[in-house]
Amino acid sequence: MNIKKKKKKKEQVVRYGKKLIDRRLTTGSGGHISVYNREKNLVAISPSGLDYYETTPEDIVILDMDGNLVEGKHRPSSEAGMHLAFYKNRADVSGIVHTHSKFATAIACMGWELPAVHYLIGMAGHRVKCTGYATYGSDELAKKALETIGDSNAVLLANHGLIALGEDVDRAFSTAEHLEFVSEVYYLTKTLGTPNILSDEDMDEVMKKFGTFKYR
Repeated sequence: MNIKKKKKKKEQVVRYGKKLIDRRLTTGSGGHISVYNREKNLVAISPSGLDYYETTPEDIVILDMDGNLVEGKHRPSSEAGMHLAFYKNRADVSGIVHTHSKFATAIACMGWELPAVHYLIGMAGHRVKCTGYATYGSDELAKKALETIGDSNAVLLANHGLIALGEDVDRAFSTAEHLEFVSEVYYLTKTLGTPNILSDEDMDEVMKKFGTFKYR
């Protein structure tokens, strides 16, 4: 990764970390961001335990695809193994955002999948499945997340939060933000009665439309 490109990747991680706080998609130092450079097989990822508003580009950790530290003075996110697993197994993914947003996390704490209560779930797929529970930062959680997500762009982690994937970190963040909205809508409709869930056929049409332009 050349110096200019490496700096850009680090700056993206810093910028979107701050947006996690600004958009209320996490609290404290929870959640994490990563960006993958497929040409160099290097990952820029959030450091563990640092306040997002105190994090600088120099604090961002660079890992190789075996999880070895290439650059950085901090420990990488505790979920670095999960990020690497997604990058190794999903050729369409170059950005990952993990949130502890209120409504998506509430759905995950119920152990529910998020259904197509609103068409914006199409940012991820027809629905967002939920893993079984595993301790954060564990190989077991990484394995469950990878097995559960399939070809979707998001997965709920039971009693934990949400992982969103994208062709770049911009897309991953946008997906995470829209899914928090869909999660809130699902919560509200459940309190009112029985939500009207869109069919797979309805979502097929939505996905076709999403394919004709980049919804952000």
